[in-house]
Amino acid sequence: MNTDINNYIVRKSQKDWQPLIENGVHYPGISVISLRYDEAKQRSTTILLKFEPGAAYPYHNHPGGEEIFVLSGEVVLEHATLSEGDYLYTPVNFKHSVTTKTGCTMLFVIPEEVELLK
Repeated sequence: MNTDINNYIVRKSQKDWQPLIENGVHYPGISVISLRYDEAKQRSTTILLKFEPGAAYPYHNHPGGEEIFVLSGEVVLEHATLSEGDYLYTPVNFKHSVTTKTGCTMLFVIPEEVELLK
């Protein structure tokens, strides 16, 4: 293990917002910054997501649960509205969609890849 803490810091100036594209599908109005990439899982497990006003992410399952902290704006998960400073933990196999009227920025910890549902 590298013991230099600087190898584990992500600086704001090092990362730019990227369009959210998963499995070749582009989600308009949603941008992402990867904060922690897990080499073993070959995916990001800690991310920032920014939703523009009116953006939505489809109904999906979290096989490993998730943690969300709202940094700005408001977001609706199922029928619950979260605002700046709100935190949500969803348990394993929790299912929901994500929408926002106002736009929002959130910190996500997602241990396992989400599964889109019909």
